[in-house]
Amino acid sequence: MNKHPTKAHDPVTLQVIKDALTAIGQEMFQVMIRTSMSPIIYETTDFAVGLTDAKGELIAQGNGVSGFLATLDTAVQSALIHHPPHTLKAGDVILTNSPYEGGGTHLSDVIVLVPILFQGELVGFSANKSHWTEVGGKDAGSVSTTSREIFQEGLHLKFVKVYDEGRLNQALVEVIRANVRLPEQTLGDLHAGVAAARTGEKRVLQLFERYGADTVNFAMADLLNYGERLTASQLRDLPSGVFEAEDLIEEDGLGNGPFKLKVKVTVADGRMTADFSGTSPQAPGPINSARTALVTAVRCALKAITDPDIPANGGCFRHVDIVCPEGTLLTAVSPAPVSLYYESLVAVIELVWKALAPAMVGKLPAGHYRSVGGTFLAGTHPDSQQFYVLGEPLVGGWGAGADRDGINGLFCCANGETYNIPVELAESRYGVRIEQYAFHNERGGAGKFRGGRGVVLDYRLTSDEAFLTATYSRTASRPWGLMGGCEGSSNRGEVLRADGSREPSNMTTGMPIKKGDLIRITTGHGGGVGNPRERAPEAIRRDLRNGYITAEEALEDYGFAG
Repeated sequence: MNKHPTKAHDPVTLQVIKDALTAIGQEMFQVMIRTSMSPIIYETTDFAVGLTDAKGELIAQGNGVSGFLATLDTAVQSALIHHPPHTLKAGDVILTNSPYEGGGTHLSDVIVLVPILFQGELVGFSANKSHWTEVGGKDAGSVSTTSREIFQEGLHLKFVKVYDEGRLNQALVEVIRANVRLPEQTLGDLHAGVAAARTGEKRVLQLFERYGADTVNFAMADLLNYGERLTASQLRDLPSGVFEAEDLIEEDGLGNGPFKLKVKVTVADGRMTADFSGTSPQAPGPINSARTALVTAVRCALKAITDPDIPANGGCFRHVDIVCPEGTLLTAVSPAPVSLYYESLVAVIELVWKALAPAMVGKLPAGHYRSVGGTFLAGTHPDSQQFYVLGEPLVGGWGAGADRDGINGLFCCANGETYNIPVELAESRYGVRIEQYAFHNERGGAGKFRGGRGVVLDYRLTSDEAFLTATYSRTASRPWGLMGGCEGSSNRGEVLRADGSREPSNMTTGMPIKKGDLIRITTGHGGGVGNPRERAPEAIRRDLRNGYITAEEALEDYGFAG
């Protein structure tokens, strides 16, 4: 491949190819939405799609979960170890959900990889990663707060071919069918993933056929170098120094904890190093994450402090070094349970953000509610008598910025382009009635600029019985404030029984819920920025009119008596 531009590599052609690669990611995204069987994919958009070059460097990634920013390219890099280039054929499709290798998060997140071959030569991969509602395991929904080893969390697929030169591996399909509680839905999501990846393969091959391998390969390399140059320039413009922070995760699901997270971030000479030495050892319970999740968390933090409009590709991340010994909460090794890895992932993004925020107040806000708010409910629909698993994340309050209030009711920093399941769909598909979904006005997040408001969501069970799994962190600690701003509020879950009793449900698996019981989830407010007594009176009046704060809070925190 030529290393320098030629007449064949004129800037217009290169730009057309680069834009086409980005468009391919968006088309793959739409194919996934239109063909999947699970609301967590086609409504919540808990997935990511993208393209890599032949070596596994990320070329383009479509919208979706930002917390998957290091999962597609690293999956390809591990796949090439299991399936070297000379063994790959047109029509091959590889599946993996292994947490302990590249691409790995937890078993519910399954990656589909399609090698792209042009004239017999490997030129890239089309990839997607999506949350399958059911992959088996000891608990419905395949997410558990009580797992003690990976074997309890579901079916473990480790870089296996589901298609071999276009031939479906029916035996593997039957293994999946026999080990999941929702086989039609799970296999539908498998084929949706294959359809999306094959769409990417088809479009990339059209580029190679039109422009030739030399030109397209050059455009890919040039796109990576472009991301590298822009990110290095952005890093050089940031304050240099060593920035440190600590935080905690309350428990691991089994009642152990708290667990310490620690980071030292060094920014200098166009590079960033994040050192997590001193973080707690891996936990007995499933709050652990493996190294891929740590890498993706740091990448998300990097995108937050550099220009987020720079296309996300492998070149952007060449300036980042990550240090963390094996066997910590963030680098767990087999057979550690990792079902709730996403709570650690969110915590790491915010930990890096917490370290850098005091020096980069204009770029980074105060702390946010810091939880995916993952809620899973399994039962039988009262009308259809079909088994269902409801699974969705929940929004909360983000921290204030240096010149503005925090955002109300936004998904956490790892969720990205994520949405709620619409009320109408949830009520028709699952055995629940949603009686309340609103901002709450509990105290927290006061400041010259106020933290964003958290929400309260009520599910009333209409099934005769169901079983609740709740996975909330930041339930004792609070989102941090900046420059004299107050802390936000904590997250919590509780079950209001039909008999009037209440039970906490912050971290629980398989909690029996009876018809008429109400599940209430309350997410936290973000932290405030600046002295609350300096808040503009009109802003306080507006908060009172909107019901964001109470008159008592206005008086006690802001000194405002109306």
